[in-house]
Amino acid sequence: MKIICVGRNYVDHIAELNNERPDAPVLFIKPDTALLGKEFPFVIPDFSQDIHYEAEVVVKITKVGKYIDAKFASKYYDQVSLGIDFTARDIQSKLKEKGLPWEKAKAFDNSAFVGDFMPTTAFESLGDLPFSFQQNGTVVQQATTAQMIWKIDELIAEISKYFTLKTGDLIFTGTPAGVGKVSPGDTLEGFLAGKKVFDLIVK
Repeated sequence: MKIICVGRNYVDHIAELNNERPDAPVLFIKPDTALLGKEFPFVIPDFSQDIHYEAEVVVKITKVGKYIDAKFASKYYDQVSLGIDFTARDIQSKLKEKGLPWEKAKAFDNSAFVGDFMPTTAFESLGDLPFSFQQNGTVVQQATTAQMIWKIDELIAEISKYFTLKTGDLIFTGTPAGVGKVSPGDTLEGFLAGKKVFDLIVK
């Protein structure tokens, strides 16, 4: 199992971090050791002083695929959830300044969390799926998948050009504006179409 993440897929988040809008999806991978078990809290690692949450719609791949055409991409997943891409922003900023890879800032142990999956059939459309993320009871991120630059099926088509998708792989589809720092004692909650799919404690 691998975790494929998409960066810069919401215009407002691109502006929020003063990044350039890309001509193609920005892709990076987290290893399976990045996935935080649901039974555990998120523990802030000692190597960063600025860990940020990034809430993202997540799809789980159900069968092997390579060079998948976007019009057939929906056949490769049937579940969706909301997850968090935890980012060591201070480390990422230093790496970006030097033009170096992001792995230490993005792919560290327990840097990915995913809530309960829901069947895609539970929603009228994944093209306009609302989601929200709360920190200590306050909504800090709220968007719909209609705001994505590249939609879910387009992402699967693009990703499968470079990486063979396998059963169980997770695709984090990008985060909207509103990212911010987590602190010990925080309670993080994720909602997909109004239904809570996770709550997570930060320590």
